Amino acid sequence: MSDNVGLSTPRGSGTSGYVQRNLAHMKPRDRDRGAPYPRDLDHLKHRQRQPDKGILEHDRKREVEVKVFELRDQLEDEGVEEDEIDRRCDALRIELREKMNNPRAGTGSGSGPRRGFKAHQVHEQAEAKIKESERLRNALKISKDYEEGSHWKRQEERLRKALERGDSAGPANSGGHRE
Repeated sequence: MSDNVGLSTPRGSGTSGYVQRNLAHMKPRDRDRGAPYPRDLDHLKHRQRQPDKGILEHDRKREVEVKVFELRDQLEDEGVEEDEIDRRCDALRIELREKMNNPRAGTGSGSGPRRGFKAHQVHEQAEAKIKESERLRNALKISKDYEEGSHWKRQEERLRKALERGDSAGPANSGGHRE
């Protein structure tokens, strides 16, 4: 073998003596360049994923056009005239867009039971999660500016103030040992 790598001889070892590089070896990270996890606690707080409004709007418009296309296909199969098909499709498109823009006036995006999402519908999932969190926050009467863990911070402040008042009373109340 060369460079003192591996076995001096493969005899009796049950191996061929071939030396491979360990591909699973993880090199230690540079301490100066950047740690894999942020050091400040603000990055550790949960931030709700915000949906992209443009993508959501595009998906809603696409749903409208799919329904219009299905109607057009059905009418063409029935042999309806082209002018009548265009008129009915335009009427359906206008009706569906009104429902889309005014969710209270029908089965728009804001009403109805919660529907299951597919894995690729991340923006719809994020929007539904925000609405669900908002409903829960309203039901539990939690303020919008509530910060998670703020109760413990207030409790720590009270304890710290109590300790400061106790320490300022002098060495007699310091809680030390008696002589």
